[in-house]
Amino acid sequence: MSAFDRRTFLKTTAGAAAGAILPLAAPPLIRSARAAGTVKLGCLFSSSGTMANLEGRLNFVAGMAAEEINAAGGVNGSTIEVVTSDPASDWPLYAQVGRQMLAETKVAALFGCWTSVSRKSVLPVVEQNDGLLFYPLHFEGDENSKNVVYVNSPPASSVLPAVDYLMSPDGVEAKRFFMLGSDYVWPRKINKQLKGYWKTKGIDESAWKEEYVPFSFSNFQTLVNQIRAFADAPGGKLVVVLTVVGSSIPDFMREFANQGISSSDVPVLGLDMVEADLEGLDTQKLVGHLNCWAYLQQAKGEANQQFLKRWAGYVGKTKAPFRPDVAIDPMVSTYDAVHLWAMAAKKAGSFDAPEVRKAFGGLSFDCPSGYKIGMTAENNYVSRGVFIGSVNESQGFDVLWQSEDTPKPVPMSQYG
Repeated sequence: MSAFDRRTFLKTTAGAAAGAILPLAAPPLIRSARAAGTVKLGCLFSSSGTMANLEGRLNFVAGMAAEEINAAGGVNGSTIEVVTSDPASDWPLYAQVGRQMLAETKVAALFGCWTSVSRKSVLPVVEQNDGLLFYPLHFEGDENSKNVVYVNSPPASSVLPAVDYLMSPDGVEAKRFFMLGSDYVWPRKINKQLKGYWKTKGIDESAWKEEYVPFSFSNFQTLVNQIRAFADAPGGKLVVVLTVVGSSIPDFMREFANQGISSSDVPVLGLDMVEADLEGLDTQKLVGHLNCWAYLQQAKGEANQQFLKRWAGYVGKTKAPFRPDVAIDPMVSTYDAVHLWAMAAKKAGSFDAPEVRKAFGGLSFDCPSGYKIGMTAENNYVSRGVFIGSVNESQGFDVLWQSEDTPKPVPMSQYG
């Protein structure tokens, strides 16, 4: 029996709490997205496999956002129902579940995927069905589909500002780079763009090294030894640009600390590293390593405090298997996405994807990050703020730097 048949299921939530389980193989139980005064939104986030600790919480925050919207009267006279799934960190399965959600369950929109390979597996599904996928991760860019809402930032708005910071006197005046990533499209394209960018800065190819590991890779001892040896070579300050994902992130950081390498020796810029990756780690040994996202839990402002309070309450109410005191960027991006969809559907007076899509231009939303995020009619990219975070002793990130405003997204890279 395939993983799809054995493990995948749909759960229906009515915004607030989980409801009845709807097996994928039971069409008689599947209702229209518009039946009985409800509109369904589908989630494609894994609660098992290598991405479970990160993706799983996005199912719950989507439900929290739906609950807020329902409490305010719903959308177009309908109550939002969130339909969740478990693609089990199996990239082709995201496409299979997404296709069923659109064609059979008749969800009005999909919210999902973490890795770019899972997004790219779903992309032809939403394009063939003229549906909408709200994608909450920052990513490699170089994609601009009318059927995808890119809720987070392309490299020009996130990665390049962080690298510029590290290369500046305010950072560590980095001269050399060790790129270590999971072996798939996002790390390879990010690193290709970075190499093109460094060349425009006059940095020679001898100043960087590049290595890739499989998903779920955990034994980083040899690679950390390679990083140590490269750091000891002449040529200036070395920075690790880390693009491993999922469970590989804490495994790498643990090995880095075990070998006694501090951030003052070799800083790590973890492009996919979030607060949840630090759970269970002794971050006293990791203080000063960096990440870059459009949200950090330490963001100032009342909007963030209210979000964190609601999340803690929602975890307690739903018994979600996640810490109530930890929030990560893709959670906030998913939360924003549900609200942006609701605003567009209300503006359009319709749940049909083509009509909702026409309503994106001019939308804005007060994000928990403290920024007013927005969309234009030019494309489906969302303008967001940018943060650079520094690991602190309390398994979190202090805000080291943040943008003054929300830079205009640049979908296509000029560097590769």
